[in-house]
Amino acid sequence: MSRVAVIACEDYGNENIKTALKAALDETVGLDWVVPGMKIAIKANLVSYLAPDRAATTHPALLCELTRLLVERGAEVVVGDSPGGLYNHAFVGRVYYVTGMRDVERFGGRLNYNFGQSEASFPDAKQAHSFSYTSYLDEADAIINFCKLKSHGMMSLSCAIKNMFGVVPGTMKPEYHYRFPNHADFADMLVDLNEYFKPKLRLCLCDAVIGMEGNGPTAGTPRKIGAILASASPYLLDLTAARLIGLTRDNIPTLEAAYGRGLAPASVDDVDISPGYERFIVPDYQNITTHSTLEFGQLLGGGALGRLVSRLGRAFLRSKPRVKKEECIGCGVCKNICPPNAIKIKNGIAVIDRHSCIRCFCCQEFCPKGAMKVKRTLVARMFVRNAK
Repeated sequence: MSRVAVIACEDYGNENIKTALKAALDETVGLDWVVPGMKIAIKANLVSYLAPDRAATTHPALLCELTRLLVERGAEVVVGDSPGGLYNHAFVGRVYYVTGMRDVERFGGRLNYNFGQSEASFPDAKQAHSFSYTSYLDEADAIINFCKLKSHGMMSLSCAIKNMFGVVPGTMKPEYHYRFPNHADFADMLVDLNEYFKPKLRLCLCDAVIGMEGNGPTAGTPRKIGAILASASPYLLDLTAARLIGLTRDNIPTLEAAYGRGLAPASVDDVDISPGYERFIVPDYQNITTHSTLEFGQLLGGGALGRLVSRLGRAFLRSKPRVKKEECIGCGVCKNICPPNAIKIKNGIAVIDRHSCIRCFCCQEFCPKGAMKVKRTLVARMFVRNAK
């Protein structure tokens, strides 16, 4: 089983980063596999045009140091992602500028400006048997997934597995939410993406120096964790990251999906992790748990009554997006990105049609003012409180 390194990194100062990143690499896959002339794509988390101190994107200082190490070994390095928006030079270029990504060019890397799209056929997938992805990954001999540790409105956790959703071209992302509105199906789709690129995926790294809690993955609050994580496996890395912020496999649909396929163990206790990693656990991390994997109907042995109880359980436990009216500016970003067109702007305020809403939380993820919040039901709040 792949080891997960959890290495202390107090802040984004150069010396701390150099020491921590080297230790994380040495403890896992290292860089001896990098040979001169190899083309390596670093898939960062560049979800939107947000400054590094917002803790929504992979910090540029980490990407610069990784780029430097790879270029020293003779690799050709490209850093890229497909944020939520137009996948073109103007929009992505703005994201590069605001997130500080241009700094990687000073260390010999380059930013991706190939905005072509490729089509994948994946017969072994559970959900994504065919999908579109960003063509620049075709040019790479190897891929490094460098994610950010954040809470997430739909998947509870945004880390290595979720980061691969960035291979889907920006404006197509809402289509995939509409195509897979069920959280379990969406999670299986994300695992499919990871499995499709598995032959090229050599390393997963996680920026957990400063994570995001609360209304993540874009409008939450920065929260210090003080670590860099590394592993060859996105599933083991995510299981470990979940432990650091107080979540478990059954809180996170992507890890449930991975466990169901035998790609992840049942518990973090079965993962080989750096000794002493427990000191990075943040006990009061503010998470979003948007679902329950508990099928109450199974307790009744299935059948019609069991199915009815399961439906009622989901109805009473499912979170949904809501508008905080005093923060909404009526800009229409949520309306334009909503896959089922369930949002209208009325009297300068976003209004959600509950009958059409598929609870994909795209509105919450991309609201520029953080006015969209995750609303948990009263029953869900009582359930979680009593379970503690």
